[in-house]
Order: sequence, then C-alpha cells, then structure tokens
Amino acid sequence: MRVGILNIGLVVTGDLSAPLAEADTLILNDGRIECLGADVSDVRQCDLVIDAKGTTAAPGLIDSHVHITFGDFTPRQNMVGYLSSYVQGGVTTSISASEVHVPGRPTDRIGLKALALAARGSYENYRPGGMRVHAGSIILDPALELSDMADLARDGLWLAKAGFGAFDDAYGYAPYIKAAKDAGMITTVHTGGSSIPGSGAISGDHILALDPHVSFHVNGGPTAMPDADFKRLATQCDAALQICTAGNLRTALLCLDEMRKADQLHRLLIATDTPTGSGVMPLGMLYTISHLSALGGLPPEEAIACATGNNARVYGLDTGVLAVGKAADVILLDAPDGGTQSTALAAIAHGDIAAIGAVITDGVPRMVGRSRNTPATTRKVTVERTTILQDFSATPH
Repeated sequence: MRVGILNIGLVVTGDLSAPLAEADTLILNDGRIECLGADVSDVRQCDLVIDAKGTTAAPGLIDSHVHITFGDFTPRQNMVGYLSSYVQGGVTTSISASEVHVPGRPTDRIGLKALALAARGSYENYRPGGMRVHAGSIILDPALELSDMADLARDGLWLAKAGFGAFDDAYGYAPYIKAAKDAGMITTVHTGGSSIPGSGAISGDHILALDPHVSFHVNGGPTAMPDADFKRLATQCDAALQICTAGNLRTALLCLDEMRKADQLHRLLIATDTPTGSGVMPLGMLYTISHLSALGGLPPEEAIACATGNNARVYGLDTGVLAVGKAADVILLDAPDGGTQSTALAAIAHGDIAAIGAVITDGVPRMVGRSRNTPATTRKVTVERTTILQDFSATPH
C-alpha cells in the first residue's frame, strides 16, 4: 500500500543533530518512507491520501522499557489491550525490559532461556494495534552459563537484562554482561532502588563497573539512584541513560541537566517503565516529553528525538527517524483542542499533552482522526482519498 500525507505543517525528524525539517508531504510505500517533500500531484496518486491539515509529522514513539509478558495482556495490572492502547498514545514500538512479570516465571537455566526465546518468537508476527514489539530479554542469573549468551544470540535473542537475578550483589552481573555484549546483545541494567522481591539497589558505582549499553530508569523505577551519580554517569561512561515516566520527576530533570552540561544528550532516552505497580500509561511517553520540555527547558523537537531516534540508535532499530528508506512509522501531532497554543511543539513546551491525529505503523494507518486516549486535535486530520475499504478511525471510548 502506498500512503501519501499532504499539508504537513512541520516535520520533526527524530534526529537529534537535525531535529526539524521543512517538508509538507510524505509518501510511504511498502512499509518504508519513499519520499519526504514529494510533489503534491504524486502524493494524490497514492492508494490512500491523508490531509494533515497543518499538523506536525514525527516518528512513532519508541518505548524502550515495557514489561511485556505474552499477548496484549499485563498480569501486573490484570489488563487486556494495553499495548493497543499505547498505540493510541503515539507509541509504535515497544522494547521488552524482560518478561519478569510473567506469573510463576522460571528461574532455572532451561526455563530462563525458554521464557526469553518464547517471548521473542511469539511477537515476531503479532503486532497488537499495529505496534512493533521487540520481546524476549534474557534475565541474567547465576543459574545460566556464560556460554548460554552466544547460544541465545545464535537463536535470535538480542536483549539481556541485569537486575532481577539471584546474585549476592550486583557486581556479580559483570561477566554475564560481558558475555552478552561479546555475543552481540544489547545489555540493560536495572538502576536505583529495588522494585520487586528478589531485586536490589543498583547505584552509579555498579553501572560504571558493569558497563552496560543502557542504564535503565536512572530517575527511579520507582526509586532513583543518589543525586551525585547523575553527573558521574553523564561524564564517566558511555551507557545510555534512560528516563522513565514511572520514576522521580525531580531526578529526571537533574539527569537532563547533567547530560546537557556534558554535551551527552544523544545518550538520553525516554521510556515509561510500565506496566508496573505504577500502572498502565498509554500517554506516558507524551507526558515525559512534555515534562522535559516545559520544566527542563529542552526544545520539544529534541525531547521527541530522545523518545524516537535516540532509542532507535542505541537499540539498532531502523525506525525512529523520518528519512527516506527508514521504516514507515509516523504520527501526526497537534496542539490539543481548547488549549492556549497553536501548534504541537508550542503545546509541548507549554506543558500540554500533544494530541494525536494519526498513527501509522509499517506504512499502514492504524488511526486517522482522533485518538481514543489523547485530547482532540485543534485541526482535524482526515482521509482525503482512499482505494482501501477500511475505516481508519479509532474505536471510541
């Protein structure tokens, strides 16, 4: 299917080095971005044409900390359909922070590996609400052997999580993280206070010693690490620092400040760390983008890049940036109806939640018009022309 978008007011690229682009059209073809700034006459020849009505185009948001289990269900909140609901909040990709919330999850060697591989495999062809789900993160545990990392990588597993294993102290993760990195996996570490029975506090000292790719929820999951550690991690390591909605807002702003001072904003990631005891947060990514912009002074287009392109680069994904050849995951944002601002970026900088006017994943419109979770857009995005016999409006409340 070839999809064209007309009358875009502004393009937020998701690329921190060049976060804005002047283009008023997009063409998506066979799941890829075919053209940015195409001729209007060519756009109108597409199978489906969306009139953006002056709204802002941005990459679909990437939530790099979602506790996937199986299907579109979270036993932590006993809720069905939460991932589909996140799509209505502009999240087009979720990355597993390990399947630690699977009821009765196994802790033996065979069970740990089987759980991760089954989760990865179950989402290869299952896309709740159209969302891309990268599931299957091996929970590092002393029951595993170091050689298991290479075996799992050969079987297609590429995520490894430290923080919930039965080690006496967090430094015990070091050889497992190294083995996972040597096998080509992306390694992540729980950071801050303990969150579930069996986990323990992990501080900046641990992160510096363990050297993972990503230091999870540095602002708390839900309890933040010590304030002094933020500057240390901003200046003394290469790990990406992940800020999560379900954490401490004050230390999220502290982390932002330290990363900007160190000129390390490219290492700052936005995620939610949900579903957990904090609940299900379909608009969590939008809230944190707004918090960092309105309270932290981060330009909204750069905050969006921390939630899209930065995540994509750290995790090696081909989405998260609006550029020719990239995966066609696109959202249309606008100022919320009834607000004081006239554009999506102005609304975000003002502290408002941006309204979602359309969500497209893999080049397929999943919703056009009004999200069932965000406020209504100021401008009504519409389907101008279609040869596809499908209703693209969201299911009402």
